[in-house]
Amino acid sequence: MRPLRLYIKPLLPRSLMGRSLIIIVTPLILLQVITSYVFFDRSWDTMTRRLASGLAGDISFVVAGVIEHKEPNYQDWLLTHARGQFDLRLSVTSGEVLQIDPSPKHEGVVHLRLSQALKERVGRPFQITWNHTKRDLLIAVQLDDGVLHIEAPHERLFSDTSFIFLIWMMGSSLILFIVAMLFMRGQVRPIRRLAEAVDGFGKGHDISGFKPEGSSEVRQAAAAFDRMRDRILRQIQQRTEMLAGVSHDLRTPLTRMKLELAMVKPGPEVDALRTDVIEMERMVEGYLAFARGDDAEAVAPVDLAGLMQEVVETGRREGGAIDFHCEGPITVPIRPVAFRRAATNLVANAKRYGDNVWVTLGHRAHAVEILIDDDGPGIPESLREEVFRPFYRIEESRNPETGGIGLGLAIARDAIRRQGGDIVLEDSPHGGLRARVRLPL
Repeated sequence: MRPLRLYIKPLLPRSLMGRSLIIIVTPLILLQVITSYVFFDRSWDTMTRRLASGLAGDISFVVAGVIEHKEPNYQDWLLTHARGQFDLRLSVTSGEVLQIDPSPKHEGVVHLRLSQALKERVGRPFQITWNHTKRDLLIAVQLDDGVLHIEAPHERLFSDTSFIFLIWMMGSSLILFIVAMLFMRGQVRPIRRLAEAVDGFGKGHDISGFKPEGSSEVRQAAAAFDRMRDRILRQIQQRTEMLAGVSHDLRTPLTRMKLELAMVKPGPEVDALRTDVIEMERMVEGYLAFARGDDAEAVAPVDLAGLMQEVVETGRREGGAIDFHCEGPITVPIRPVAFRRAATNLVANAKRYGDNVWVTLGHRAHAVEILIDDDGPGIPESLREEVFRPFYRIEESRNPETGGIGLGLAIARDAIRRQGGDIVLEDSPHGGLRARVRLPL
């Protein structure tokens, strides 16, 4: 048997404000239900019983007077005074006989209480009906030689205080709910701003205007985020400065080696050494590009269609058969240099292993999607996450001599994820590999 919480959890709202309102409203509703139950079970039922008993007592007095005094003048006097004293409209129909239902149906609690009171006080056959047009109660009591008809206004059995109490209770609860909702909106807003700041920082946006606000716990979390952001930016700056020094230190001896090789007489050994130096220089550039990550680059609105068109044109000039299709002009806030490097790596990877490449750009829901397909050998599904690891190469399906140093896909995914997007690899409808890039708008 599944626990009860598993049935309740899908019904709960996902937002903090919705759940907080449930915490506030649920006790309020329970209090209203309990109060209403106690009121109707105790106060309203007792009041109805007393009103019914009072009306039955007045009717009993009139019935007794009509039965004991047969004189027409006295009966007229009694009926007239009953109208003024008891607020009842009475009349006697001589010779009439009531058709009493042996099992009458009671129309609610009021009808039931009045029937019980008439049985106790009057002790004669009677019939109760409602005049829904005038909202009056019609009561007929069987006499010895006729029927006494009584028309009682609804105020004799109903009290407006009950409904006033319910209206006040519901109205006050509604006001309290509105106040609670406004208060919770003010409490949730700082949390939402903190979430937007964290998301913006992850995408590389400028969030220098963010300030801690809200309750002490939210301020504490915001202050912790501010300190974490400062530490990350400081570490990035230190890493960039260190990499700049490493780049200079590594390039200097490589440049000196290249100059020395240029002065040596050509030969097989010299050519092999020159190739190794060029390979080392390319590897150093790749390592530094991966480690640097373009963190210092600012985010700016970029015409993504134009940028991808430039990447495709560069690939075509290098000898690739690339088809490009864009659904329309698309502007996205990104780091242009980092994104260009990622897109270039993906297109070059597809061009290297396929004879034909297809690049498609368009809107998909709340994101921009770029599809890069090729008709090459593809990548086994079990290895599609492994290829994003730095320096990882698939020797079975990717020639290690032409597969680079294993940083192209790692650099591409790192650049895209720094901008809030992601890259996934899938089967291409053209038989090769598809790289699906999604960027949030």
